[in-house]
Amino acid sequence: MEIQKQMEQYIEENREQMLALWERLVNAESYVGEADNVNRVLAMVQREFEAEGFDCRLEDVGSGWGGTLVGTLGAERGGKPILFSGHLDTVFPKGSWGENPFVIREDKAYGPGVLDMKGGVVVALYAVKALNQVGYRERPLKIIFSGNEEKGHINSTGAQVFLEEAKDCLFAFNMETGLADGCLCVGRKGHLGCRIVVNGVESHAGNDFESGRSAIEEAAHKVLAIQALTDLEEGTTVNVGVIQGGTVVNAVPGQCRFEVDIRVAKEEGRRRIKAALPQIVQQCAVEGTSATYEFQGDSPIYETTPEVERFYRFVCQIAREQGLPEPGRRVLGGFSDAAYVSLAGTPVLCSFGVQGQWNHTKREYALVETLFQRANYIAAIVQQSGRF
Repeated sequence: MEIQKQMEQYIEENREQMLALWERLVNAESYVGEADNVNRVLAMVQREFEAEGFDCRLEDVGSGWGGTLVGTLGAERGGKPILFSGHLDTVFPKGSWGENPFVIREDKAYGPGVLDMKGGVVVALYAVKALNQVGYRERPLKIIFSGNEEKGHINSTGAQVFLEEAKDCLFAFNMETGLADGCLCVGRKGHLGCRIVVNGVESHAGNDFESGRSAIEEAAHKVLAIQALTDLEEGTTVNVGVIQGGTVVNAVPGQCRFEVDIRVAKEEGRRRIKAALPQIVQQCAVEGTSATYEFQGDSPIYETTPEVERFYRFVCQIAREQGLPEPGRRVLGGFSDAAYVSLAGTPVLCSFGVQGQWNHTKREYALVETLFQRANYIAAIVQQSGRF
């Protein structure tokens, strides 16, 4: 308990430094589509972790993308490493929040990526600092921070870096958006996207209606059939979220395009959708029309395995011992790199970052006090990891 108090004292004494780093990271904007800006932020974080003794490298994951930062502290120590994972890219193009966007109002911090997920990186760093302060040397500590998570590692080798580097760890904290109610994420649905193009025959709607074949009419049949693939009991949702078709109101539309968002809780759901959707696309109700499809963004499921359950029970036990409320648990629909950490064989809990709400919107905020609370909590879990 004396060691825990020393770590808490360290966090308390460094509150201003934590806030200052958080501000610098948020103000150094890092939109996923602006690789140079992402790499500058990754370099800032690399310097911070190297100052704590990490041996770091920035992995090139492909042209046009920010890299992936990998680092290890204490590689010579015995036992399996403990991993901190996450990302440093955001969804906001530079300048979209104005100059120096980080701001604190009352108990909340605002800015691009303040919650998703630069606050989580600050939490991880200061948990490590607190552990170093008390002389923690029990096992190696490791980091993997991506620069293109917000695009799901499409057209990059970012996923492969996680699959390789996350192997053989004791457990992992994925420092993603912490939920406002303090729940931890124990599973996430996999994601599958699909773009469909329906081709018809364009004609004048007044002078030559009968010669036309409406792509929009055919798309309407397909949209209803595709939406009907949703199976809530199975944990599968199918949503046509974008549709575009036609040119002018007095023409029978010759083309219609729409995009489908698919979330699956089980691999059987993914297999069912991948088998059923092409059949719907190929079968046309409107004579003279045709359609094509392209699957996109096939991201894996983060499954709630027995080892994830065991890790969750352990962090709840530490919470009780520290006099903290036990975190609830949630399975979420959005993707995170916890899926790749889990596929690498390491038990992982997600949403361990600073808590807040409305990520990916300009309402995004983080609860300031949780920056310090989560750092203390994680340091305690690591310090007691010999009992896991």
